[in-house]
Amino acid sequence: APGVGVGEGVPSRGPFRCRELGRGRSPARPTAPPGLAAIRVTCTGSCGVSGKANDAAWVVEEGYFHSSLSLADKGSLPTGEHSFPFQFLLPATAPTSFEGPFGKIVHQLRATIETPRFSKDHKCSRVFYILSPLNLNSIPDIEQPNVASTTKKFSYKLVKTGSLVLTASTDLRGYVVGQVLRLQADIENQSGKDTSPVVASLLQKVSYKAKRWIYDVRTIAEVEGVGVKAWRRAQWQEQILVPALPQSALPGCSLIHIDYYLQVSLKAPEATVTLPVFIGNIAVNHAMLSPQPGLGLCPGASSPVVPSAPPQEEAEALAGSPHFLDPVCLSTQSHSQQGPTQATLGSVPGVPEPGAQDGSPGPHAPPPALCISTGATVPYFAEGSGGPVPTTSTLILPPEYSSWGYPYEAPPSYEQSCGGADSGVTPGS
Repeated sequence: APGVGVGEGVPSRGPFRCRELGRGRSPARPTAPPGLAAIRVTCTGSCGVSGKANDAAWVVEEGYFHSSLSLADKGSLPTGEHSFPFQFLLPATAPTSFEGPFGKIVHQLRATIETPRFSKDHKCSRVFYILSPLNLNSIPDIEQPNVASTTKKFSYKLVKTGSLVLTASTDLRGYVVGQVLRLQADIENQSGKDTSPVVASLLQKVSYKAKRWIYDVRTIAEVEGVGVKAWRRAQWQEQILVPALPQSALPGCSLIHIDYYLQVSLKAPEATVTLPVFIGNIAVNHAMLSPQPGLGLCPGASSPVVPSAPPQEEAEALAGSPHFLDPVCLSTQSHSQQGPTQATLGSVPGVPEPGAQDGSPGPHAPPPALCISTGATVPYFAEGSGGPVPTTSTLILPPEYSSWGYPYEAPPSYEQSCGGADSGVTPGS
């Protein structure tokens, strides 16, 4: 039986850049001289979205390009191998290749030996990848500081009240694969109760436009620091190495959109700040950056901020503490990035960071040519530099993106509920 192949002998399936020529050859190997109507090669780019995870039955589709070439006319092919070279010009508007659990952007070549009537056509296909580079400098306000702050008031010990001020910032708003994201969290605990550990998470949110919007949010990396003692102001600095990730937004595609966020949160008292982060292919030009507030040396480099005055009984108890107004530096308890990443992040004491101090990618960790998601099993994949790398962190949903109703205030604690019930109960009843 005759056979047909697309791109066989071509050393790479991409990634191709926009406006580049996608070249290949279509070898045909008939074992007997078959009659043929034509040999055609088709180059297509499209996106499909499904309403169910890992379902190839698309409910919404859109196409980006569709070109076809006829490599041979009617006739017959003698026994042997025949090669038909071809090339297609890829459009500048073609989006970057992407694969996710609810949809994908796929570019592929199809070759067909069309046979006479009542004979079976012979077909094959091959997927190739397109990388449409995202220049981070083209994003509006990319040079502006990346800072967010929130204040949370809460009750503790039934009758006492306090507040917490959480401020988070990053050294940049946009990063490329292999670059170090430097974060800083400033926490003012204006209460007599210790806080829970502080957690920073790099989140990926993929939006799929089916009959309704479907959101897939997952944690890419997670770092956990210790809590803040009562009536203390603390500063926490950490670093996250940006792994192989698909670029933000996916320009050119209207059905799939990718966003990244850095979320810094505490569970008790409940407080969360979320910073938008962009992942691209061309790094931010440091010459156009605005001065960044914060991100200085850990304690002592900046003037201490005096917290609000505590209640009278707490003030008397802490009056003799000489370090009450001094900011403290929080340590890190755990980091989800394991293996060689730990040395890059400087988590091992005494090991300097090998990358450049300005946050640019290190010389020993070149970014991969293309990054595509591989679905629900792992959040990212770097082609050519190893296999898929799963994360060990649990999923943390930003409150504004959760699909269920979220109360604006936390429900009353057990002590508060019992205290309210006991107030109306008389002894002996």
